[in-house]
Amino acid sequence: MNTPLIAALVIAGSALAPVAVRADDGSADRAHPVAFVKDSVITTKVKSKLAADKLRSLTHVHVDTDQNGRVVLSGSVRSPAGVDAAQAIARDTEGVTSVQNNIKVRKHG
Repeated sequence: MNTPLIAALVIAGSALAPVAVRADDGSADRAHPVAFVKDSVITTKVKSKLAADKLRSLTHVHVDTDQNGRVVLSGSVRSPAGVDAAQAIARDTEGVTSVQNNIKVRKHG
């Protein structure tokens, strides 16, 4: 057997498996694999920017994106400035059409 061909097929299958599984979740707005790929690319871009930001608390922000580019932020940060920073980062990301900010400020105790 051709080992490089087998390796290429395994890699391709691994890359497509999450799309196939996610497309089967019954959610109407993500029923098409292309929609899922589009929104996961936007989600990845936003998460990457949040991780690169100097505010460590932004690592506790969760990002979800629908097929229309609408981003929902949730989770918690340490200050109102963190809420504003996360929202600004999401809004400035290519492909984002709107941002719903559900981030909570965590009280210090």
